[in-house]
Amino acid sequence: MKTEIENTLIVLKKGGIILYPTDTVWGIGCDATNHLAIEKIFQLKKRDENKSMICLMSDFKMLNQYIESVPEVAYDILKFAKKPTTIIYDRPLHVAENLIAEDNSLAIRVTKDEFCKTLIQKLRRPLVSTSANLGGEKTPQSFKEIDPVILERVDYVVNLHHEKKSAKPSAIIKLKNDGSVKVIRQ
Repeated sequence: MKTEIENTLIVLKKGGIILYPTDTVWGIGCDATNHLAIEKIFQLKKRDENKSMICLMSDFKMLNQYIESVPEVAYDILKFAKKPTTIIYDRPLHVAENLIAEDNSLAIRVTKDEFCKTLIQKLRRPLVSTSANLGGEKTPQSFKEIDPVILERVDYVVNLHHEKKSAKPSAIIKLKNDGSVKVIRQ
């Protein structure tokens, strides 16, 4: 795994995009602070730039650096969640503008996956994570189901867990700073 972390970091630091296993499904990712790298992902996926993408963070400390005010309930939700859970927060900070939704929010998942967590810690920045499919297509359940177009157009394919079947996508909850909670996906 150490070699894969090092190889992936080189690509991310040069503004490249990667294909990598996450705690849910295979993802396409990049440095969440790199506007041009995020553009590459939108172009690759043929995805409308108004559709936001998820960010992965390594821990609560990082989360607090990238969200102006994390609602207290977020910590309880994440602490007791039985499956990977993405929370949409108001007023993100320090990420590329083209990653922030029109309503000034950002979807974030604090990952528990060892590879992702280590990669993010060494990069010292959040990682974009969007499913490894073209816009409108079905999310692949395994590496072998990933469209060859994606495999050809990413800058690096992480060589881990190619045999593993993906878990389901994360639950998604929107937490507003006014205290309202909305479940988007269970």
